[in-house]
Amino acid sequence: MSVSAKTLILASSSRYRREVLEKLHLPFACISPDIDETPLTNENPAQTSLRLAESKARKVAETQPHALIIGCDQVATVDGLQIGKPGNHENAVRQLTMLSGREVIFHSALCLYDSASQQMQSTIVPYYVKFKTLTPLQIETYLRLEQPYDCAGSAKSEGMGIALLDYMRGDDPNALIGLPVIALVNMLQQVGVDVLSLPRQ
Repeated sequence: MSVSAKTLILASSSRYRREVLEKLHLPFACISPDIDETPLTNENPAQTSLRLAESKARKVAETQPHALIIGCDQVATVDGLQIGKPGNHENAVRQLTMLSGREVIFHSALCLYDSASQQMQSTIVPYYVKFKTLTPLQIETYLRLEQPYDCAGSAKSEGMGIALLDYMRGDDPNALIGLPVIALVNMLQQVGVDVLSLPRQ
């Protein structure tokens, strides 16, 4: 089977990552891997995100022997403390109150795994976000409008959450959403997939 004939699979159930990948206009499938995402002892956030991205790709490869599998993971930290998805309004209020005036680092790991050759490419693309000093009213107003309870950091930069931020810094804004597309395009190029030269319907 040629490289171009292999199925492209996103090893994720995230609708945000799916929407980012759709920008490339490539056919792909989504398979959600079932793995333990607990950080290991003495593992830093970047190491955690990279290990989990690779583990997700390898897990999907168990049932997909002829595929190019995209694995992703993201760990967000503030002053070295890992922050997750708030899950509900009350947690989001607490999270944004804690993040007010502070910088968050998003460690976005990406890998591309060729399950036939077992060749793995992987990288980490960090992204830096500084929150404005926020008032309780601003936090409450934003959360009621956008309800970003499934987003680490309790804000959607691609939506009204941009109004909460002082700056966003990094090589690829897609890394903040959890799928560094610039790095992915380069990885695909390495295995013979030129996203700008493929035939489209």
